[in-house]
Amino acid sequence: MTVLGDAHTMRDELVRLRRLLHARPELGLHLPHTQEAVLSVLDGLPLEISTGKELTSVTAVLRGHAAVPGRPPVLLRADMDAVPVQEETGLPFASATAGAAHACGHDLHTAMLVGAARLLAARQAELANDVVLMFQPGEEGWEGARAMLEEGVLDAAGGRVGAAYALHVFSTLPPGFHVRTGVMLASSSALEVTVRGRGGHASAPHLARDPVPVAAEMITALQTLVTRRVDVFDPVVLTVGVVRAGTRRNVIPPTARFEATLRTFSDTTADRVGAETRRLLEGIAAAHGVEADVRFDRERPATVNEPGETAFTEQTITDVFGADRLRPLEHPFTGSEDFSRVLAEVPGTFVALGARPGGADPGTAPFNHSGRAVFDEAVLPLGAALLAELALRRPHAAVSTESPEDPR
Repeated sequence: MTVLGDAHTMRDELVRLRRLLHARPELGLHLPHTQEAVLSVLDGLPLEISTGKELTSVTAVLRGHAAVPGRPPVLLRADMDAVPVQEETGLPFASATAGAAHACGHDLHTAMLVGAARLLAARQAELANDVVLMFQPGEEGWEGARAMLEEGVLDAAGGRVGAAYALHVFSTLPPGFHVRTGVMLASSSALEVTVRGRGGHASAPHLARDPVPVAAEMITALQTLVTRRVDVFDPVVLTVGVVRAGTRRNVIPPTARFEATLRTFSDTTADRVGAETRRLLEGIAAAHGVEADVRFDRERPATVNEPGETAFTEQTITDVFGADRLRPLEHPFTGSEDFSRVLAEVPGTFVALGARPGGADPGTAPFNHSGRAVFDEAVLPLGAALLAELALRRPHAAVSTESPEDPR
C-alpha cells in the first residue's frame, strides 16, 4: 500500500490522539502531560528517543537501513503547545483547562508527526537517510525552537541535519497545501511602552500630568507612521494588543502602558521602524511634559523557504496528492513562526495546510487563536503522509545548492 493509503488507515488513531491532546492543552515550555502522551504513542517504534533538559521536548531519531554513510539526516518538526485563550467551540472533546486551548492546531501537528513516525518506521528498510523527529514545546512566544537548537536537535542523529520541514494547519484556508518560495511568514518584533506622568484628581487635570491621552496619541501616531514612513511594497503590520492604565474613573494614574507587535518581511525595515518608533514616541512624550520608556525587541526572524527544497516539496505534493492539492501562494503571511530559526540554520520548507471545515463560510470562519477556531480532522492523514514522503523522497531529490532568499 502507498504511504498515503497507510496514512488513511491510521486516521482513527490519529484522531484519538489529537482529541486527547486537545482536551488537555498545556502552555509554554513545560508540557508534562503532552510529553507523556507523545512518549506513550512512540513506544515500541525503532526510535532513539531523548527528552529536553530545559523544556519538555521530545527528539526521536529513526535510522534509515538504506542510508548512505555521510548522507545528512532530514528533520521533521511539530509544535505541541497551546495558546492562552478560552475555548468556545462546544466540541465534545473541548479543552478541560480554563484559559488554555489548542486554538492554533498544534494538537493536529503533533498527531501528524506521530503518524509520520509510524509510516517511516514501517519503511525503515527503504529509508535512505536518518530522520530526526522534533516535537517542540513553546512555539507560542516561548522560543522553544531556539531552546531545542541550543540543546543540539540539529545534531541529534550524529551528523548535521541537511534539510528541515514543517507544516501548519489554518482554520480559514481551503483544503490543500499552500506554499511559496522565499519569505513565507513575517518576522516579529515586540514594542513595550510605559508613559510616566504625574497622578492626580480627575477634576483637576491641570495639576497633574495625565499619561492616558499621551498614550492614546502615541497609539494613533504609530498607525500614521506605518502608512506614511514605510514603503507600501515592503509592508509593516503594527497592532496594539495591550493597553493598561488607572484604577478608578476619577483618578488620573501616574503611568499608562501599552504593548504592540510589529510584523515585517525584511530585517532592514524592522530595524528602521524600531528606530523611528522610539524617536516618535519619545518626541510625543517630551511635547506633553512626560517621559516614555520605550522598549523595542526583535523576536523571530522571517520564515524563509529555500528555493530548491520548496520546488522538491511542491513536486512531492503534486506526485502524492495531485496537482489540484498544490496551492501556490502569491504573497507571504504576516504571522510569524519560530521554525524560522531552524530554517535560518538549514535549508527547508514550511507548508500551510488548509483545514477549514467543510461547509464553513470562508468569510466568517474563526481564524487560528480564536476561542471558536475549528479544524477539519480529515487533514490528519494528509499531513502525516506529506511529512513521511518528504523524508522518504528527499535523498533522491535534485535540490538546489543556492543560498536561501535573503529576507533583508
